[in-house]
Amino acid sequence: MKKLILSAAIATVSCVACAPGQAAEFPLPPKGSNIVGGLQVVIARHQDTLLDIARHYDVGYNEIRAANPGVDPWLPGAGTHVVVPTQYILPPKPWNGIVINIPERRLFYFPKGQNVVYTYPVGIFMPKWPDPLGSTRIIAKVKNPTWTVPKNIQEEHAKDGDPIPAFFPAGPDNPMGELALETGWSQIFIHGTNKPWGVGMRVSHGCFHVYPENEVQLFKMISVGTSVTTIDQPFLVGTDGQGGLYMQSFKPVEAYTKGSNPQQRAVNAISGFEEAAGRNWQVNWQQVINLVNAPNTMPTPITSAGPSLQERIAAITAKPYDYAPYGDDANQASPPPAPAPVESASRANP
Repeated sequence: MKKLILSAAIATVSCVACAPGQAAEFPLPPKGSNIVGGLQVVIARHQDTLLDIARHYDVGYNEIRAANPGVDPWLPGAGTHVVVPTQYILPPKPWNGIVINIPERRLFYFPKGQNVVYTYPVGIFMPKWPDPLGSTRIIAKVKNPTWTVPKNIQEEHAKDGDPIPAFFPAGPDNPMGELALETGWSQIFIHGTNKPWGVGMRVSHGCFHVYPENEVQLFKMISVGTSVTTIDQPFLVGTDGQGGLYMQSFKPVEAYTKGSNPQQRAVNAISGFEEAAGRNWQVNWQQVINLVNAPNTMPTPITSAGPSLQERIAAITAKPYDYAPYGDDANQASPPPAPAPVESASRANP
């Protein structure tokens, strides 16, 4: 079972059930907080990739790369300390059903009456294929979907020198995955993928891609009629319930910016959060500007009091990463076996 560990600077919010191959599950935070999870640091071996580590901890490509600037995603190197960004500011309320924050490339599921939240990384749409913002519902659950490729998608692939068939039968090579949740938006699904290493990237023509093993769990939990809300929140503001104020920042999605000023959006997010909380913080506005100019997907302090993000990370005890690589066979739509821990002795001869 995976444990998500909080730094001393954040109130303890433990992970209820984070077994490999399942989404991170957290109890909803206590009143006065909207942050769940905690940052982790693991020690890579020579055979590990950032993508293996990200997938094991239900983190997307965008998140693991942003948390480890300068680290080669394919060859981080034996002994490299890898930051695993498993701490999240929850999207603005209401916390109902499925909420997908598109700039964050992350899905949150709030099951009714359970006081928990599940969260999954997602692959989102490529430029020129934007999804609608707003609310709909799950209208169908599809096992072993087939995919008849629309003409415009066939033409796009052919133009890019990557021709694809007009029809994909069900199976492990189907881009739709082996399980799919159909939304009320035309031809938009939440589904597994035959290219799971693309989760966290901009890879789709409107659907939301999740790791195949995550789709298995999501498919079991979700019922037809579950609400689905997509939001555009490149700047998330949160508090730990102990006085700290934090921001997660993501690159704004061009389809939704419409000439808006990102600094003003960040200021609006902070002022809106303060108004809802009924209090004001002493904000370090230079830090806010820094986060706008250089997005950081980890919750970063935006007040002068307390340790910085770098100090928080430095205070975390690094743990050996003891799981076998997923391997080439895991790059398909069939869920791989949960990666088993390797013998501890193997760490002596990586």
